[in-house]
Amino acid sequence: MFRKAAVTTVSNGSYLQGQANGRLPSMDGGQPAQEGKVVLKKKVTLLRGISIIIGTIIGAGIFISPKGILKNTGSVGMSLTVWTACGILSLFGALCYAELGTCIKKSGGHYTYILEAFGPLPAFVRVWVELLVIRPAATAVISLAFGRYILEPFFMQCEIPELAIKLVTAVGITLVMVLNSTSVSWSARIQIFLTFCKLVAILIIIVPGVIQLIKGETQHFKNAFAGNDASVMGLPLAFYSGMYAYSGW
Repeated sequence: MFRKAAVTTVSNGSYLQGQANGRLPSMDGGQPAQEGKVVLKKKVTLLRGISIIIGTIIGAGIFISPKGILKNTGSVGMSLTVWTACGILSLFGALCYAELGTCIKKSGGHYTYILEAFGPLPAFVRVWVELLVIRPAATAVISLAFGRYILEPFFMQCEIPELAIKLVTAVGITLVMVLNSTSVSWSARIQIFLTFCKLVAILIIIVPGVIQLIKGETQHFKNAFAGNDASVMGLPLAFYSGMYAYSGW
């Protein structure tokens, strides 16, 4: 008995006749395609790549953390101290990751570094903790902030209902999931737009503040550490909020 050559269908309704060695000829009649090789189309341009990096580094934490830090520290001076300490600690972490990235030239992030240093079991556990706990929690925080900020203009005179925030959050997560599953190009375009909006919002906060400082509005810095004393439980929460804002590295 003789085995027939395999026939593989393609997307346009035609088919390619398989060769005896199991390889398929290329569409243009040139060299045969490499067996088992899958290649993604390059649709992330320079601008899209920059917007993804900026959107990852400057996350929603910068709009959420300031309130938590000031509330848990009790004074302007202590809150600025926490911001500085968290920034220095994040700088050390970023430098360590830069060194790891130059020493271990493999993709995978945390998984690859833990795999090289401690073996497969801790790396596997780290990936599943990231998948089941860290990422869903971070996504929930960002999405809830999105839902609250979207509804804020409609509930300026009263408190926003929690059910409304959760519904808008669920719709936002669903739209992002569908968009990312449908088209890489549209996902990148939305990323560029959202990064632009994020940078504009930060400039709207920073520029008027700098102008007020230039005008001499520095009364809050005269007795910067005066106010409510920071509690033992408040400082860790303040540091956590600060590290969350700096977690883009």
